[in-house]
Amino acid sequence: MSWQSFRRGYERFLEWICIALMVALAAEVVTGVVFRYSGHSLVWYDEVATILLAWVTFYGSALAVLKHAHMGVPEVVRMLPPGARVAAAVVAQLCTMAFFVLLAWAGLAVLEVLASDRLVSLPEVSVAVANSVIPISAVLFVVGQLLVFPEVLHEARRAHDAAGEHA
Repeated sequence: MSWQSFRRGYERFLEWICIALMVALAAEVVTGVVFRYSGHSLVWYDEVATILLAWVTFYGSALAVLKHAHMGVPEVVRMLPPGARVAAAVVAQLCTMAFFVLLAWAGLAVLEVLASDRLVSLPEVSVAVANSVIPISAVLFVVGQLLVFPEVLHEARRAHDAAGEHA
């Protein structure tokens, strides 16, 4: 399996996770509205919707890495001389990966603390399950960063003419 085919498969995997979470969130919200309208509000509706929204956000962020969709200032990097451009791109990638490795580690530590806590409206569900998205998505984010690193490095090495177009 080539690097690119693995990257495409990984991207599809994250897309399907995001799609499934969005469908679940939409179904949960519609169900909650229907029950509330009928006069039989679900006690767990708000808490589950909040968790699903957080999960969509975190998993979607991991997907956004592969699409280069996070905020950045690529023009600043492109204006640097070639050597500094490559160095800046590498430092930025390494800093981002280091942050998410730290987030994964801290997220695991938090899960241990929350292991005995339960959701308010669904006491049979651990708060750790709801917050597991933090270390899991942090690892997914790092994998994404590693997969796009060759593209980022290639872009940083490309020469640009005075108009900012690729030479």
